[in-house]
Order: sequence, then structure tokens, then C-alpha cells
Amino acid sequence: SLFGADAVLQRLPAALLVPGGAAVVPTASDAIRGEYKGERVLLARFEGEQYAIIGIPLSAKPGLQTFTLDNRAGETETLGFSIADKAYTEQRLTIKNQRQVNPNETDMTRIQAESAEMKAAFRSWDEALAPTFSMIPPVDGVRSSSFGLKRFFNGEPRAPHSGMDIAADEGTPIVAPAAGRILATGNYFFNGNTIILDHGHGLISLYCHMNTIDVEVGRQVIAGEQIGRVGQTGRVTGPHLHWSVNLNNTRIDPALFLAD
Repeated sequence: SLFGADAVLQRLPAALLVPGGAAVVPTASDAIRGEYKGERVLLARFEGEQYAIIGIPLSAKPGLQTFTLDNRAGETETLGFSIADKAYTEQRLTIKNQRQVNPNETDMTRIQAESAEMKAAFRSWDEALAPTFSMIPPVDGVRSSSFGLKRFFNGEPRAPHSGMDIAADEGTPIVAPAAGRILATGNYFFNGNTIILDHGHGLISLYCHMNTIDVEVGRQVIAGEQIGRVGQTGRVTGPHLHWSVNLNNTRIDPALFLAD
């Protein structure tokens, strides 16, 4: 290929230059590897041009962000993009099970092990899978909590909401929003029954609180294929799907991937 990138897109994502959004930056056609904040960047072609598509963390500060590109000749260049601030609203939730707000020592050991497992999964880089930025909603339901909300559980501040919550009745089918490979499944302390789906080149999605998991690790799925059913396992206030999308090991707003 004349191009550095071997991923070809049918659609570019909408650039949203804020924390939790994504940057879409045109690059030289011979760029073969990008890096942002120590994480590998997705490079893809669209209509003959090459782009770096970069997930921006919620913790990013407004102003100039820089990333590096290596080309075939072994040269490295630094590119930049500017991000604006975004004020995410607060959300206050009441959790009846105190241990899910302030876990005990045994819980913490489990949580740390699960966290390490998930961190490793989110750093997966599969060259063979073709990422897509056109996704279908993973479940029919009502968006109950948006991405990025500043969260308080029983009055105590916790990490911001790293995905989209879609409320639906228990047992409602959950489908793969795009093609990919099942990277991991498990029953986690906070996330309940969970699936991690690899779409390739650092684009990875996460599904939590499921009633049932209907796929096994390693299985290739297509868009619209059922992967499980809605439940209320883990830390929840009712049946819903928590859906996260991860790009360059950064949780970004899943709404960027849904067609209007």
C-alpha cells in the first residue's frame, strides 16, 4: 500500500475537540505510527486521505494537545490540536448496597485484579480487525445517563461517568454495535456481567451490568449480532446497559459513533 495506514473508513467520526471527545487530524500519507500521551493512535484512510483519530481523555486540560507521527523513513514529527473546556453536569445517585460505594478489603483485592484485567484489555491492538466509526445502538432503550457526568454516590464524589447508560427492561437483547472480536468476558464487582469487544486498532467497546453473556472469548461477531441481555448486575440503580467506547486507551463519548 502507498499509505501508512491499513484501516479504511467508510465514515469519519465527527471531531469534538473537548475532553471526552475525539480529534480528527489529517496526516502525511506515509505516516505509519502515531502516539498520544504514550498510547498508540489509530491511523486510517478516508476517501484517499490519511487521518489520525485520537480519543481525548476527560482529564485533558483545555489548550494545545500534541502527538507524534513516525513515517516510513524513520522520521518523527509532532502535530497538535487545540481543545476547549466542557462543563459536564453533576449526577447524584443513591446506592443501597454500602459495599458498592465503600468496598471492604476483600472487595478491594477483587476490584484491583479486575481493574488490571480491564486495563490490559483496553490496551489491545489488533491489526487484523477493521475499525469503523459507524455504529448502531447496542440496545433499544432510553438514554438514562450521558457520558462525562460528574458522579456522586451517596453524596461522595467518584470518577466521572465513562460511558452511556441505556435503560431497558431486564432481558432486552444487546447487540454488537459494530463488527469485532470478543476480547474478554467476566463478572466484575462494579460492572457486573461484562463483555469487552475489540473492533481493531485500539477501538474497543465495553458492555456492563448484563443479565446474560451470550458469546465466548475469541468469537468474531458482526454488527447487530446478539451478545447478551440487559440486566442489573454490579453497581446499579435498575436494569440498564452501560456502554463505553475506548480509543487509544481513552474512554470517549459513544454518541460520537452513532449516526444521527
